[in-house]
Amino acid sequence: MSLVSKRDRLPFALLTLLVLICLATAYAPAAGRLSWALEVVPGLLGIAALIVTYKRMRMSDLVYVGCFVHMLVLIYGGFYTYANTPLGNWARDAFHLSRNHYDRVGHFALGFFPAIVIRELLLRASPLETVRHDPKAGSGWLFFIVLSIAFAIGALWELVEWWTTLVVAGDVGTAFLGSQGDIWDAQEDMLFVGIGAAVALLVLKRVHDRGMDAVEPLAP
Repeated sequence: MSLVSKRDRLPFALLTLLVLICLATAYAPAAGRLSWALEVVPGLLGIAALIVTYKRMRMSDLVYVGCFVHMLVLIYGGFYTYANTPLGNWARDAFHLSRNHYDRVGHFALGFFPAIVIRELLLRASPLETVRHDPKAGSGWLFFIVLSIAFAIGALWELVEWWTTLVVAGDVGTAFLGSQGDIWDAQEDMLFVGIGAAVALLVLKRVHDRGMDAVEPLAP
């Protein structure tokens, strides 16, 4: 007899794999453990929140898969620092770019994956849950609110980067900021957060709706 129910297998498997990846990468990251922690721990706090609230509100599989992929993006950036990721360096050299743009991938992910979490929370745990029954009732407002929250998260993260850089001096603080000399880095990062959120809302809407129905069917 399995100790994990069929309903819980995917979240449990993803969590187990994430723990193993974190242990493997935190042991001797190329950028140092402090850099790894600065990039990865905020994401782990989000995972902890999902664990604590799991029994009260089991999210859709899309949310758990999205959070897992988002953590991989963070861990890869934390292991090398965003400005020195091998993938970003390859793209820079192959396409003759001015810098390593992996941080743009990270900020796109910061909009893309949380947007699905925000959308689900609004549709299942707020007055906007009526939109699930009647999409025409406020789907435009739902899109606007999720996008606004995503932009707010992006702006807050830019402030966190700034504050952290002031506290953590030296190369680690500079690497965490990751501006690479771009004076418009913060603005471009926030733009990519918004683009990521908009793409997620437009592309994954139907898949997400089916995923929510699988864990919490609409009342007849």
